[in-house]
Parts: sequence; C-alpha cells; structure tokens
Amino acid sequence: MTAPVSSTRNLAEFTVSPMDYTDLSVSELVRHWATARADEPAYISPLGHTSWSEYDRLADTVGGALRSLGKIGAVAVYLPDSAEFHATLVGAYRAGVLAAAIGARSGIAEVAHIITSSGATVLITARDNRGLSAAELVEGLKERGVTLTQVILVDAGSVEVDGAAVEFAPSPGDTDGFTVDEISLLNSTSGTTGRPKLVAQTQRRWTTFAAVACRNAELMPDEIIAAFVPAPFGFGLWTSHFLPALLGRPALVMQRFDADQAIAIMASARATTLAGVSTQFRMMLHSRGSQLSDVTTLRVMFTGGEAVPATEAKRFEDVTGAKVLQFYGSNETGAASATTVRDDEETRLSTGGYLIDEMNVRIFNGRDEVTGPAPRRGQPAVCGPLVSPGYWGDEAANAELFTDDGWVLLGDIVEVDELGRLRVVGRLADLIIRGGKNISAVEVEDHVREHPSVAMVAAVGVPDPIFGERLCVVVTLEPEAAALTLEELTDWLRAQGTTREYLPERMVVVEEMPMAPGGKIAKAQVKALVEDESR
Repeated sequence: MTAPVSSTRNLAEFTVSPMDYTDLSVSELVRHWATARADEPAYISPLGHTSWSEYDRLADTVGGALRSLGKIGAVAVYLPDSAEFHATLVGAYRAGVLAAAIGARSGIAEVAHIITSSGATVLITARDNRGLSAAELVEGLKERGVTLTQVILVDAGSVEVDGAAVEFAPSPGDTDGFTVDEISLLNSTSGTTGRPKLVAQTQRRWTTFAAVACRNAELMPDEIIAAFVPAPFGFGLWTSHFLPALLGRPALVMQRFDADQAIAIMASARATTLAGVSTQFRMMLHSRGSQLSDVTTLRVMFTGGEAVPATEAKRFEDVTGAKVLQFYGSNETGAASATTVRDDEETRLSTGGYLIDEMNVRIFNGRDEVTGPAPRRGQPAVCGPLVSPGYWGDEAANAELFTDDGWVLLGDIVEVDELGRLRVVGRLADLIIRGGKNISAVEVEDHVREHPSVAMVAAVGVPDPIFGERLCVVVTLEPEAAALTLEELTDWLRAQGTTREYLPERMVVVEEMPMAPGGKIAKAQVKALVEDESR
C-alpha cells in the first residue's frame, strides 16, 4: 500500500533490528523517503542522479498510466538497469498490476516467451535498449505471435503512451495496491539450461532477504550501495530495489556493466557496499584502467550467483580491505546458508557459510532425508521466509521444485560439515557422466580456475559414442597469458594433485565467454559452442 510509514516506526533503527521491518512495502518506503529525504539521491548512475522525490513522482506517473488502461492482468517490464526500472515496478505495485520483469540482456525470443508465459498484454520499455529500438522490439514480438494491447515508454524520467506524455497525478488514497504477502512480481530463472521459468515473488521475501544481509554484514545507516547485478533477478532485486528502500540510501546502478566505469563511480560516490557476481568483481580486479584500490570506502562485497573463486576473493579483500560475503541459494529459494563479517577467512572464502536458522535446511538423497553425523551430502531443501511461492502457471515444474510435504528443493549437491557450513560439490543438472562415472562440473571448474592463465572456465560434457560423454572445458585467458594448450593445462592439474577424472579431455579457448541475462555463464550456449566446434 502507499500509505505513509507509521509515525511509530523509526526507519533509522532498521540496521539495529532489521528483521522488525520486513512488513514494509517498497511503495510506502519510497513515499516516506520522498518526504524525509526529498532531494537526496535514491539512484546514482553514470548518466546522473535521481532523487527520492523524483523516484516517487515517476512511480506515481507510471501507476497512473497503468490505471488509465483499465483492468490489466499483467505488464511486462523490459528496461535497462536504471532508476526508471525501479520506479516502474513501484508504479505497478501502486496500480495493483502484476509486473513480469525481464532482464535487459534478454533477446527477443526470451522476451516473447516471458510475455506469453506471464499473460502480459502491456509492455513497458525504453526507446532504445542495448541498440534495439522500441519499434524493432515490437515488430520482433509480433513476428513471434505476441499480441500487445499497449506499449508504454519510460525513458529519462518521462512516461509516454501512444507518443503522448503522461501527466503526473498522485496515486489516489484508495489505490488497490498489493500487500507485501501477495504475488506482485514475476521474474525469470536466468535461462542457462533452456527456456526460463517465471518465479513468483512477494515483497516480504525480499525485504526479509535484505534484512538478513543487513544483519550478516552489520550494515550501517550511512551505506552507499554499488548494485551492479542485473536488477530483475533475485540477487539484483534485494541489492538495488529492496535494501536501498529500507535504508533510504543511494544505490549506484549501471545500464551496462563496465569494470572501469564501475570502479570510477564507486570511488566518486564513496561506495561502502558492493553487490556483484563473481565475473564482475574479477573483471574489476583485472581492470587496466581504474584501480580498485582507489575505492577506499568499501567495507563489504556481497557476491554469489555462481561459483566464487576463493583465490580471487582473497585478492579482492587484500586490494580493497573489504570483507567478501556470499549467500548460497537460488531465485526460487532465497538463501539456505550465508557468511558474515565475523566469520573466519576459510569460512568466508571457501564455503557457502553457515546454514540460516530461519530456513530450516534439510538434506535429501532422492526422497529420503539424510540424517546422522556430519558431513551430510545430498540435495538441500528449505522451508522459511525467503522461499518463493513457486513457478507461475507451471504445475509440472512446481511438482519438481517442491517435496511432497512442501519444502523447496535446490538443484545442487551440497555437503554440510560438522560446523554447519555448506559447500556446493555438484549440480544435479550439471553432471558430466563419463563411462558411468558422475563428474561434477563445479569441481572441475574449481580446479581449472586456479591455473594462472585462466580467467573464466565452464566445464561441459561432449557426446562420445563409447563413454557417453567426455569432459571438455571452455576457457578465456588472462590478458597477460599468451596461450594455453590442453597438455599444459592437464600437466599443471596433475602437478596440483587433481583427481584423474577431473582432467579435461578437450579444451576450447574463446575470446569471450557466453553469458546469460542474469550475469552467469550461459552453460547451454557454451555446450552449443563446443558441439559446433566438434562438427
């Protein structure tokens, strides 16, 4: 709802007892800060600043545009990572319209799939998104059978419907907004293993996630958050949409990630907290322009979403003085484990952290729970406040996601040690089966990533008529590395004591690793690339 935050609530106390504030919606938080900190920045980007009052005003304008269209089932939001994206979501909340948020890097085929799956009939987009004009986008969607009743442009702080600017009008007091426990948002899995599914989201689960992060990082009221993870996905949502609203503090956002530019804006804005996937912080570490050591105010970096290389994470800590923290979880489950600023270096950098009490983590082998003494190995399941309601309109997928008694399963194989720390040791959908032997792609990647010439790595199985699959790694090289051969790599791995099964039988060196819209390595594209090379 858009009613003001109660006068009995002191938002300055959020960092003291963050779990007490999970009942607040982003809409009412934005409304509050638009009064309390009207001219202070809510979002800072290389293109300029957006104040809290401008954020609130743009949200009302979007909400008014949506209400003017009558009853709408859902609206698709396809915008760059910008203040306009966040204001559009708040406008949809205020109008009581379900928003299907689409990653800015998504291609037309994926956009069409998400629009169709969500039942959206209205599209909100920008005049240009990564070189694709709104007109070209609409034409491409029509060619794929997508029917839209309306296209709304939200760009540079303005809103247009049918080429006409929408006038600002405050939200009516009796607006049919969402409660924090209603499904108000859909986002997609990042599409690394085929067509993405739509994950149903409530606001409370992400304010709770932000509260857990605040608790673990011991955040302060004066944080400035560099939020560089793509916004529509879970990691991006809590870092750039929910946490800044709870703190009433600025978030740094970028429409297109650039390592040099990211470092420069962090140094200029005196960022204290960074959110970035492993690929992003490693790109910043290897930047040949701006230096990460120039960011002298950084205290914490949240990372995750993919394997976190311990060596590079340690280097990041040494260069910046910031503590590297991570969560283990998924878009569907929230987090099952996490590290904190009080953890020792081994726990922070080499594990997924301690199990989160509120998430009641269980370990399964098939449908049987693994009990008894540690270490326990198997598929984790959670049931707690960070869990999603499930997939939107996909009962078959939900049947795979949930156990019979309602717990949500993650797609990994983990090991929980005697201290209650979790480590990912494999992925159910990311196993390479060679001659009947299950080989964890995650563990192979962990070994190969340590080679001094390797910048990024993805391990995949290559079809083989005798062994079923053979192990192939696709790598990008560090800028100073002249070359790397398969023989050099396997000799080095043997010298490190790597198990024979984890030695690649084939290697493909590429200039640029295929990436999914969520910022992770796109394994499906990597596999297709290898198969093309094999022909």
